[in-house]
Amino acid sequence: MEQSTAKPIRCRAAVSKAPGQPLEMVEVEVAPPRAHEVRVKIVCTSLCHTDLTFWRMKDFPAMYPSILGHEAVGPHTKVNLTVGWHGNFRRRFVSQTPSVVESVGDHVEEVAPGDTVVPVFLPQCGGCADCLSPRSNICSALSYRPGLMPRDGTTRFSLAATGEPVHGFLSVSSFAEYTVVDVAHVVRLGGSALPPEKACLLSCGVSTGVGAAWKVAALEPGSTVAVFGMGTVGLAVAQGSKMRGAKRIIGVDLNPDKFEIGKRLGVTDFINPNDTGEKTVSQVIKEMTGGGVDYSFECIGSTSVMAEAFESSRTGWGKTIILGTDTAAAPVSISSSAIKRGRSVTGALLGGIKPKDDIPVLAQKCLDKELELDEFVTHRMGFDDINRAFDLLAQGKCLRCIIWMDGAEQKKAGA
Repeated sequence: MEQSTAKPIRCRAAVSKAPGQPLEMVEVEVAPPRAHEVRVKIVCTSLCHTDLTFWRMKDFPAMYPSILGHEAVGPHTKVNLTVGWHGNFRRRFVSQTPSVVESVGDHVEEVAPGDTVVPVFLPQCGGCADCLSPRSNICSALSYRPGLMPRDGTTRFSLAATGEPVHGFLSVSSFAEYTVVDVAHVVRLGGSALPPEKACLLSCGVSTGVGAAWKVAALEPGSTVAVFGMGTVGLAVAQGSKMRGAKRIIGVDLNPDKFEIGKRLGVTDFINPNDTGEKTVSQVIKEMTGGGVDYSFECIGSTSVMAEAFESSRTGWGKTIILGTDTAAAPVSISSSAIKRGRSVTGALLGGIKPKDDIPVLAQKCLDKELELDEFVTHRMGFDDINRAFDLLAQGKCLRCIIWMDGAEQKKAGA
């Protein structure tokens, strides 16, 4: 569909207007997609710790007002322009009457109306040196512009009442009924029968963890593994390590409740740092493994934990993979002599996977029952309850909360 025939859409969005304050459900206007862009109807989205981190952040790169959210799934859809009223917000009701076909901008060929797509924060243009190389998943053609579209540095959102621009988030902004995403940030799932609430988990957390074991560590069968932090990413690392044939997977977390779900996903041993007495976690791990693990994953975003994860790795070949995000970007203190003795440290965004190439592979693994996603979904709720989802995540009471934009599936599930 040509961009010139698309019209702005008004819809609801959960807008962050101040650090740490409840999101406000307001009506926004979503502009038509420009060249190389896709406008998507969000079916469901999930909440990630990165959303929580930026929601609390007072300074740049946090920007206000903004629409957070970056784990989602949505098909292009046909919408009529019949206007109804729901509370204080004008709503366009989805129907099968083709009045406006949810749209793509000029030069978009890989997706079309009706496709199921997963938006991702990491682009894959497919043509730059990094995208063409198996050694990198960091697209060098499209740089990240906080709050803005990657190609022209503008936003597609505005407050319907005032016209004030609203910033995007991580090139996705899924806490809205409609969003506009650069085509480099969209993964087409084709005819996949994967349920939406599972597909949206592949946008970030699960792909990061499984991908890190698969792509970054390239774990060998029989390996020993330590996972620091057993949230969604850490548990996905455990599952990815099990899929790769690891013989021992040690989970490290302050919450003892994480051990039961961890065992179901592959964790063989559990360490609570509060229960190690005068020993450090790395000392305990070295005693358990006879010198340290082959692969150590940091999934929290703490520089002190990153250093402890490194200390837990084996001299000679131990590899530490940093997946957690330290918002202060502080340096990590590690011994140069330990590095010279064969240990290494690396990091990865999205677990080293190339979104367009690898997310469909993970989706197929889910369908083939090789990759288990049910354990990650601990809560379901409607869009109106999004602030409750933030509370649950902040309190450590959920892994992934699936937010259904129309609430229908949440009501059906009885959550």
